[in-house]
Amino acid sequence: MSSQRSRLVWFDANRVCAAVGVVLIHTTTDFAGRPFPGVEPGERFVPVLLRSIGEFSGSEMFFFFSLFLMAMRVDRSRPGYREAISVQAGRLLVPFAFWTVFYAFFRLLKADAFGYAPQYLASLGEAETWVSYFLLGRSQYHMHFLPTLFAIFLFFPVMRIAMRYPVLGVMLFATLGAMDHVQRYFWSIDIDPLTRAYLVRITKVWGYVGYGLAAFAIYSLWRDGLPRGESKLIRRGAFYFASMVYIATLPFFGKALFDGVWGVRTGWDYYGHFLMPLFIFCIFMGGQFLDWSPRWSRLAKYTFGVYLVHPLIIDLFDVAVFRSGLSDLLSPTLLVLARLAVVLPAAFGLALLIERTRPLAWTIGLGEPPWKWSRGAPAGKS
Repeated sequence: MSSQRSRLVWFDANRVCAAVGVVLIHTTTDFAGRPFPGVEPGERFVPVLLRSIGEFSGSEMFFFFSLFLMAMRVDRSRPGYREAISVQAGRLLVPFAFWTVFYAFFRLLKADAFGYAPQYLASLGEAETWVSYFLLGRSQYHMHFLPTLFAIFLFFPVMRIAMRYPVLGVMLFATLGAMDHVQRYFWSIDIDPLTRAYLVRITKVWGYVGYGLAAFAIYSLWRDGLPRGESKLIRRGAFYFASMVYIATLPFFGKALFDGVWGVRTGWDYYGHFLMPLFIFCIFMGGQFLDWSPRWSRLAKYTFGVYLVHPLIIDLFDVAVFRSGLSDLLSPTLLVLARLAVVLPAAFGLALLIERTRPLAWTIGLGEPPWKWSRGAPAGKS
């Protein structure tokens, strides 16, 4: 096991790059999350380009390496179903509940600055709002990750088949295709938007089980040992396929560039986006024998925290820029570069601060949850 741990610095580097990618995605839009529709295409070229680069490692990458870790834990400890799900519930759903409540009220700050606080406050008084917050993760745009990942973990006995038969990892293509087919239908019919959101999320969970099949299959191959030469071949091939699926997404980003709107991912726009995590992961795994700095591992433990806290830094930045009047002076390029320069280091810094604020470390996965505090110090590392 120690040799496996020493070989996992590449994995930690992947986690750090994924965190940077998520921050890059969320810092390269206007205040409403749009690709700056009110300017000329040339003025939004850099924001759209940076967004496309960020999607090399977005939230789907977090799903992928989380499922790879799940495969490792299942393989090492062979837990029963109830035990495995209980552990994941503690790791995911308890921080999720905390951040759901936090963001539900924290968003009032931006709502007040941008003039929609009354409407937002009224929505907080509706039961269906809170149900969607806790089931769909709608309290903030990134919170969907935690309940969705937990729901995917429920299928880990299915994913274990791919550990025994790694060829089943290719079923990711099929599950993504089925998900796309069904979701297109849901978007084409006239039903209640919230009902549609639940149906889309259900099909997303079923479709993302394909990521689990791929992750368990790749873990099986990595566990059995990939020689240096084969690793190099995997890395070379993954670079090609990653570049190919990036090319496939260019029409999606072209629409954002020329029309100032996010289009609908269809065809290879869709497959290019959702297959990217597989090939990026293989790039890092194929580089497992490179001389990785141990700094990657030190940074990697904060990536979960960075994922959770970066939207609050973005909101604080946006409110400050908007209220100061700087938003009228900054071009889209300068706005997104300034936002990225502030948000990325601040998110890592806040994650570090939360870790050191010992009773809060559990909220970013770096300490024991409250119900275990009676057994020892609140800051016990998990």
